[in-house]
Amino acid sequence: MELGGQIRKYRDALGLSQEELAEKIFVTRQSVSNWENGKTYPDLQSLLRLSELFSLSLDELIKGDIETMKEEINKAEIEKMNRWGGLLTLLMLAVVILPVPLLKLLDTVGFLLVMGPLFVVAMAVALKVEKIKKDNDVHTYKEIVAFSEGRRLDELDKAVEKGKRPYQALVAALSAALIALLAAGAISLMYLAFDYLTKG
Repeated sequence: MELGGQIRKYRDALGLSQEELAEKIFVTRQSVSNWENGKTYPDLQSLLRLSELFSLSLDELIKGDIETMKEEINKAEIEKMNRWGGLLTLLMLAVVILPVPLLKLLDTVGFLLVMGPLFVVAMAVALKVEKIKKDNDVHTYKEIVAFSEGRRLDELDKAVEKGKRPYQALVAALSAALIALLAAGAISLMYLAFDYLTKG
């Protein structure tokens, strides 16, 4: 990263130690050391303070590091998508698997007290995943898989996937209805099996 050298050069030009620079931009001395050694990258707020302190434009300060910044941002977005996606998968499994045992073990009120909040949390996480997808312009299955692997589709593939989006929305709605129907059938079968085993 060239930014580390830039920070060191302008810090030296002002005659500041790492600790003095850290105090002026409200970070730790270790943060400044990590930036200068290329171990970490400053956040946007720190970059703005550095550019102001060094009397440079942001472009001048980070020249040559734009691609590195894009990669760092992309990595963070991929990690966020994978983390929230994994959590959503676990919550959806819980929403499908838990109803029958809970209904049999608890009364209706107890069932609602557990499943209600679980369903609300699952929906909140689903909305978070949708926001991440929208922010990164990934909608189709192929785009999501490529994004989660840290790849981007080329322009031709992107155009093809964009053309599929209206159809995939219809397919997604029909798939969701089918999954709900299958889940309801599975829950009914589990309920009957659980009922049969407990009465025994």
